[in-house]
Amino acid sequence: MTNTQTGSVRFEGVVKKYGDVTALKKLDLAIEPGKLVTLLGPSGCGKTTTLRLIAGLEMATQGKILIGGEDVTHLTATYRKVSMVFQSYALFPHMTVRENIAYGLTVKSVPKAEAAAKAEEGLELVGLAGFGDRLPSELSGGQQQRVAVARAIVLEPEVLLLDEPLSNLDAKLRRHVREEIRQIQQRLGLTAVYVTHDQEEAMAVSDNIIVMNNAEIAQIGTPADLYEAPSSAFIADFIGDANLVACDVEKAANGLASAVLDGQRYTVPSPEIAKGAAQMVLRPHALKLGAPGGSGLKGEVSYAAYLGKEIQYTVETDVGSLFIIAPVKVDPFKQGDVVSVEIETDHARIVGV
Repeated sequence: MTNTQTGSVRFEGVVKKYGDVTALKKLDLAIEPGKLVTLLGPSGCGKTTTLRLIAGLEMATQGKILIGGEDVTHLTATYRKVSMVFQSYALFPHMTVRENIAYGLTVKSVPKAEAAAKAEEGLELVGLAGFGDRLPSELSGGQQQRVAVARAIVLEPEVLLLDEPLSNLDAKLRRHVREEIRQIQQRLGLTAVYVTHDQEEAMAVSDNIIVMNNAEIAQIGTPADLYEAPSSAFIADFIGDANLVACDVEKAANGLASAVLDGQRYTVPSPEIAKGAAQMVLRPHALKLGAPGGSGLKGEVSYAAYLGKEIQYTVETDVGSLFIIAPVKVDPFKQGDVVSVEIETDHARIVGV
């Protein structure tokens, strides 16, 4: 199975209101064909509303929505070339797996033999060949989710939409199924829009992530962009673990800022930022613990947790509590040890207060 119809998605000044409540502020975005883009953010940020607007399950209050270059702003879901995978799977319990996958094709009046053949192709694509005669109740949660993906894909949509597709699975199974979804999307060259509140999940599957907050876009970028170069304290705190500590910017130019932290001067990658009070983003892996007396921040270990592949520390310093992740060593630091904390400035970042 190949997808020759994969399409782009574009929002031009899209607003969604429910009476006096603005669920989505003026939104402009562009999703390229063949890319998997995740809408990520806390509850109530507007990500699900955005997905439903693409699907045609909600109509825009103002603005324009284009799919594959076609203006679909006023078209309902029936007339849009999209398929959606729901959080609840939405499988018919009385139908076999094959019948569930073929259901959308049957509704579109595809001949029975052709629908059955496409359903078998879908089963093979998601690794469930031979499961067609089973009922959904005879499948695991992960297998049911794969059936839901197959049912959406056999319709050959221009855009595949996935709404919190893994939230009903346990952590280990989520990792496995998200890898399968990503592999299928890449193999078919599908344009996919994926909604989740789980930042690790978003980073694992996405070409690009659209982080939303307060009904608008906070930042768009690759997983690495968002982690290494957050544009705000919100992004730094939301994408991965981060220590945010107060600092004072002396100057900033050419992508670098000179900032004073605890009486020491650091040169740190930074967007253009005004002189004065700011925050330094310190990732847990970019902080190195050493013996006391070093040139770094002075601190005391208040907590240490051995997790097999790493040790997690909380260190009390004059700039606040710092969360630090360190590799396992023969003689690790323990609670009560006095230490110095070195900052790897290449992996730090300055953001506004």
